[in-house]
Amino acid sequence: MRTLAVVGGGAVGLAIAWRAAEAGWTVTVYDPEPALGASYVAGGMLAPLSEGWPGEDRVLAFGAAALEQWPAFAESLRKISGESMFVADETLTAALDSADADNLYMVLGWLAAFGHQLQVLERAEVRALEPALARSVRAALYAKTEPAIDNRRVLRALYKACAGVEIRMETVVALDDLPHDRIILAAGAHSAELWPGLPVRPVKGEILRLRHRPGVRPPPTRVIRARVHGRQVYLVPREDGIVVGATQYEAGFDTTVTVGGVRDLIADAETILPGIAEYELAEASAGSRPGTPDNLPLLGHLDDRVIAATGHGRNGMLTLALTATLVPQLLDGTVSPIAELASPQRFPALSPGGVR
Repeated sequence: MRTLAVVGGGAVGLAIAWRAAEAGWTVTVYDPEPALGASYVAGGMLAPLSEGWPGEDRVLAFGAAALEQWPAFAESLRKISGESMFVADETLTAALDSADADNLYMVLGWLAAFGHQLQVLERAEVRALEPALARSVRAALYAKTEPAIDNRRVLRALYKACAGVEIRMETVVALDDLPHDRIILAAGAHSAELWPGLPVRPVKGEILRLRHRPGVRPPPTRVIRARVHGRQVYLVPREDGIVVGATQYEAGFDTTVTVGGVRDLIADAETILPGIAEYELAEASAGSRPGTPDNLPLLGHLDDRVIAATGHGRNGMLTLALTATLVPQLLDGTVSPIAELASPQRFPALSPGGVR
């Protein structure tokens, strides 16, 4: 009997636990608050192309591979849980001025060099697709293959999928205290506390959930992204309204929702979608994303017993399905070319002979 400890019960930890249990491992998940953390306050965008930026070629390759995994992953979860994951099928990245529009064409050319064909829509075409958007939107990058999921449905589904997994609501203080044959370190932004020197840091993100009210114009049916006053903002449909996100601060583990953060999110969202002021402010929350220096996760062996599955940053939901495929392969000794992109050994301190 092969025993596996998964330290961290967010979306990544639960997905790995589910897949590892299917592969025959006896799995225990350790987390004082499973199915919460950063996974609970995510936007749920699956947008490696729209979020891509020239120069981040490896991030694009990993994200595109992750997106390909999502249809089968979501269908497997649906069969187990009855939960439908997807809340939008397409993404529009809006431009408000000429500089924004120039950036769209720059990204379009960069993506085309890697075989990804998107389209830039002019003002009238944007309004034909999403008439509720502000008239100030002058163009948009149109990604027909970039959907969004409801992160909380995913967490509920994963929890159900882990019916055969032991879940202990405990905090692990030291990995060496665990008696299991193998260990997956999936503790998100807290991972470096258990493996000193691991290049993972907390990146604070605040997010709003707005509920649609009767008589108010319904929200867009697509994910809407934009940059307002230099700040990124996105609007993601939900069954009862919209998720608006997200601020980004280097603030340690502070997850306090601030007045300034809420103000900026609402103001930026209203610039893109004027009718949003009539929605109900249902929730304001914050989480600590696990960031890495190069915006790629850490997936791979730290030693003969411990495998890292952390550092997913702002793309945690996007890379979830691929992570759930790659980590069980790593447990069985298989390292695919796409897994190599996320190997911890790309950082000198974690390479063979490096200092723990």
